[in-house]
Amino acid sequence: EVVILSLLMYPVLKSFALQLHSAVTGSYISGTHSIAFISCLNEQVAKDIARAIMDKKLAACVNILPKSSALYFWKGELEESTEILLLVKTRTSKIGELSNYVRSIHPFEIPEIISLPIDQGNPLYLKWIEESVPRD
Repeated sequence: EVVILSLLMYPVLKSFALQLHSAVTGSYISGTHSIAFISCLNEQVAKDIARAIMDKKLAACVNILPKSSALYFWKGELEESTEILLLVKTRTSKIGELSNYVRSIHPFEIPEIISLPIDQGNPLYLKWIEESVPRD
């Protein structure tokens, strides 16, 4: 029983140890924050979704990138369209909630919502993300 409990507690203890180390040393733990990419049909949809994300405090910042061309397969056919891309900077722990929320308001049947962990960056910027997005 002790072995099983120890194994079950390991992720929690590891996470706590990393947070403690980060707090004591002031160093950034790779992957604590992420950038999510969300494609939108047009600029108005992009602005509406970006504002909704910010209103829910699910991100520190959302960049709205200009129109780009996209080629993709949809229902067996090659499609070509223009899209607006959102870059969403947030805590990695918020990605699930962000994804669920965006899917609930996005007009696409299957919206693109993908994320990548932030490995390293400007420590002051990463701290700003930390301070801007409330903990779970």
